[in-house]
Amino acid sequence: MSIQDITIPAPIWVPTSQRIEASNLHQFIKHINMQGEALESYSDLHQWSIENPKQFWANLWQFCDVIGFKGDCIYGEGVPKWNQLLPSRDTIWFPQARMNYAENLLAYAFKEPNSVAILFSNELGEETEITRQQLCDKVSLVQQWLKQSGVGSGDVVAGYLPHMPETVIAMLATTSLGAIWTSTSPDFGVESVKERFGQVQPKVLFCCNGYSFNGKVFHMKDKNTQIADNITSIQHVCCINYLKETNDNYVGNDRVIDWESVVSSFIPQPIEYQHIGFNDPLFILYSSGTTGKPKCIVHSVGGTTLNHLKEHQLHCDVQPRDRIFYYTTCGWMMWNWHVSALASGATLVIFDGSPMYPSESALWDIAEKYNVSLFGTSAKYLEALEKAQYSPIQQHNLSHLKTLCSTGSVLYPSQFDYVYKQIKTDLHLASISGGTDICGCFVLGNPISPVYRGECQAPALALNVQVFNEQGQTVVKQRGELVCLNSFPNQPIGFWKDNGERYHNAYWDKYPNAWHHGDDVEKTTCGGMIFYGRSDATLNPGGVRIGTAEIYQQVNQLAKVKDSIAVGRVVDGDEKVVLFVQLIGNVELDEELIANIKLQLKTKCSPRHVPAEIYAISDIPKTKSGKLVELAVKQVLHGKEVKNKGAIANPEVLEEIAQYSIQTTI
Repeated sequence: MSIQDITIPAPIWVPTSQRIEASNLHQFIKHINMQGEALESYSDLHQWSIENPKQFWANLWQFCDVIGFKGDCIYGEGVPKWNQLLPSRDTIWFPQARMNYAENLLAYAFKEPNSVAILFSNELGEETEITRQQLCDKVSLVQQWLKQSGVGSGDVVAGYLPHMPETVIAMLATTSLGAIWTSTSPDFGVESVKERFGQVQPKVLFCCNGYSFNGKVFHMKDKNTQIADNITSIQHVCCINYLKETNDNYVGNDRVIDWESVVSSFIPQPIEYQHIGFNDPLFILYSSGTTGKPKCIVHSVGGTTLNHLKEHQLHCDVQPRDRIFYYTTCGWMMWNWHVSALASGATLVIFDGSPMYPSESALWDIAEKYNVSLFGTSAKYLEALEKAQYSPIQQHNLSHLKTLCSTGSVLYPSQFDYVYKQIKTDLHLASISGGTDICGCFVLGNPISPVYRGECQAPALALNVQVFNEQGQTVVKQRGELVCLNSFPNQPIGFWKDNGERYHNAYWDKYPNAWHHGDDVEKTTCGGMIFYGRSDATLNPGGVRIGTAEIYQQVNQLAKVKDSIAVGRVVDGDEKVVLFVQLIGNVELDEELIANIKLQLKTKCSPRHVPAEIYAISDIPKTKSGKLVELAVKQVLHGKEVKNKGAIANPEVLEEIAQYSIQTTI
């Protein structure tokens, strides 16, 4: 590619010199330069970090004040016991290190015991404020109960809970003992929870008697009872009286104790932190499981801690006393990411409820009231705000807001415009992408570089993220597969009780010595990344590669369309695009609307993007965390059974789609 071929677009946002100089990232560059380097930009630092991984991760440990014994060896040869089939180039990071995750998250209690650790509210109007010392005291009480219940290093403790202070406390008490935490949200059905927790055999279950969402109350007694009765490893159940009702909603057996009884049975003591190996298990997260049994992905203590410190402090510029909000549930890895912000001295701002209840202002009321500095959400939420023509900039004082993170799906270029016009003009907009697989990001923001419309800013520090074509060659300005070509500490330990084969096949089998992530992407001349969707959902009509996000970007802009999902139907060896749309209100899918959809895609994209079939359905099938389930829809469309409907938030919609399994070209 010649210099003449390279066109750099104008940025949509540029940080001020004052903001750059005050950033953690700028300070980290100065820290590295004091050792003889001459780094000037983010791209300089990124290149140095992948060329000097030992120095990078060792310096990050020091810069972020990680608590624990680091050891002299940054990485050693060999692979963890569950990963026998990993590439030979892979390593064990910090093989001598000993540490504790909870200790790192609670460390600021010694510096500022009276500063606020958690600000919580829910859609019922309840509010809670917890200082760092109060948080430590509550963790101590629950830790004592867990120890009394026989929980120790290596045991699994599960939470079937909303994102609420008690969940954070239970997790910290669990991990303080060197035990393993796993969680999912209470909107998951019994079978989905059994498929997850049943594989990892928890010793203790934390649950609640119910919760509220979108103004409706959901009781949990029957679901809790079925889970406790069917997972034989569960020896103790602690139920939280979240709905402030009588104990009639608790699981009815002698293994059960309520939360208040736990915390009133002990007095606060200094927390005992069990130091374990850097590569010992901390969290078990789960793949969506929409097309089969969920994979139980095991993440390490050190890898998670160090990576979250990197992403929070260097990429998101989280500083002590910053107030960090992320709208998430305990069934999404962003919950783990959010709570780790305590290790950077930040305050967690937590909301439990519908983001649109009682109105579109719900989350922005919180952002204004609690002086939120980082606001985290999904691209779908921003799309819904734009569709509703809601303008936070006109309704709220967001003077404290520095960063807005968006993830979960592609953030379209038009949504960048919406954010800067309707939310805040001076704002670091970070479209981030990674996943449950690494409990972190491959591509995300950095606070010292410009933001370009429609692009994720940059590859993560110390991750050699590239784009491969079908021949496994690195390409720029061409669509291909997102890959990572080096080892990093937050690679998962493996899959629970796997000999390494499933793990290897999931990420390492497509390209030699490269992590294949399954995203359809393009690396830009600005050094950023454009996402087109999941590569396993890519459409190929007439052999032309089409990302589903390209279709959604155009169709969802139409005033009569609320949301959409597109899949391919194989007909006579070719693939035809089938589009399902959820329409606004009482709108009907008539010939005029069908023609408008086709014209929009033909003129804005190409004739290949025009669907062969378009149908209206009542809702768009998604996972519990709001991600589209194209593969499940494609299975139904081809007359195949979806084996794990419990992982889908609205599986009843699949029945509507099933009626179209016989082709009808329009």
